[in-house]
Parts: sequence; structure tokens; C-alpha cells
Amino acid sequence: MILENKKLIIFDLDGTLIDSGPDLALSLNLMLKKMAKDTFDESTIHEWVGNGALTLVKRALSGSVEVSESLDEKVVQEALEIFLQLYKENVCVKTKLYPNVKNTLRKLFNDGYTLAIVTNKPYGFVPQILETLEVDEYFKLILGGDSLKDKKPSPIPLLHVCQELGFKVDETIMVGDSKNDILAAKAANMQSIAVTYGYNYGEDVSKYAPNAVVEKFEKIVSV
Repeated sequence: MILENKKLIIFDLDGTLIDSGPDLALSLNLMLKKMAKDTFDESTIHEWVGNGALTLVKRALSGSVEVSESLDEKVVQEALEIFLQLYKENVCVKTKLYPNVKNTLRKLFNDGYTLAIVTNKPYGFVPQILETLEVDEYFKLILGGDSLKDKKPSPIPLLHVCQELGFKVDETIMVGDSKNDILAAKAANMQSIAVTYGYNYGEDVSKYAPNAVVEKFEKIVSV
């Protein structure tokens, strides 16, 4: 069992614990409309999520997961400010927990695991989402994409959590849905579990060789 001898579990947020796609798509399209740009369907935007707000905005302005090198920096900054304000107003309208996330977190918490979140989403949005979805009580530490100088796939946020909470890397496991989560864990010499239902740019997350892959969140307790 992969959780055997583990004491700390670090979770990604978007695509792992929560389906935030509808609210991100809503806010992104409202931003594009304000800037007289083409909008996109939710399934397209779904493939752009996971590298933080700035990259998401750049992808929207580029109309592709591949960011255009010709983007004007002033336009990018204007778009980012508009998007962040709109997302602040719509941060948890349709966002929801994936099935069985809440009861699984409760079980892990009650079983004595320390739980933390490392997300590339700007930190300011995270507490409100967790509180609204009534899972904030389970997490000892939360890092956003702007909490440190580096974000995933850098290992630094994961190592920072270990240091702050007083756990060794081999006592810790990362749970996420994308290559950023798995690559960050590997760079930290940390084991990882990948979930298959989230945001991974259309790629099969198993190609990055996590230690385990699950199709349902509740299965992390039994792999």
C-alpha cells in the first residue's frame, strides 16, 4: 500500500480536489469579451488549466495551449488584471468537489494524516473556495502559485511544505492530476499518485510514471 509509512499528503487543487473549469471558463470568456477577443468553449479552456492564471490568460489570448511569442506584454497584463477581478467575482459559482473528495479527506484526516495543498492557482482565491466547499478544516498548510518564487513543476513548493510541517520527503506523497504535479514530486524525490479525471492538457498522466494511478479519488486510500 502506497500510503503505508506516509504521514503527510500534499494535494493539488484544480483537477484533483475541485472541478473549477466552469468558473474559470466563465471568467476567461468574460475577459475576452471585454477585450473584444474571440471566446472559447469550456472543453477547450479545460485543456489550458494548470499552470497558473498568467499562463491561462496567455493561452486564451493565443487561442492555443501553445503561447504565442508575439503577445504584447501590456495587453497580457491588462487581460490578467481583468481576468483576476472577474474570477474573484465568480470564484465558486459552479466550482464543485469531485465525487467522494470530502468523505475521503475526512477519513484521511481522522486517520491521522497531515494534509496540505500545493496549487498553481493564486493563493488569494483558495481559502474562499475551500471554505465554501466546507473542506478548509482538513488542511494544515496551503501554498498558491504566488506563495513562493517557484511553483510546480519545481520541487521547491513541495520541499517547503515538508520543511514547514516537519516531515521527511519519504514520509510524504503528492496527489495530483497533471504532469506538473508528478514532475514536481519526482524532482523532490517524492512518491506520487495521479488521478486520471482532471486537467492534463489532453495527455495521459501515466506517461510521467507516477507511483500509482487512480480513476476515482477515493481509491488513493487503497492503492
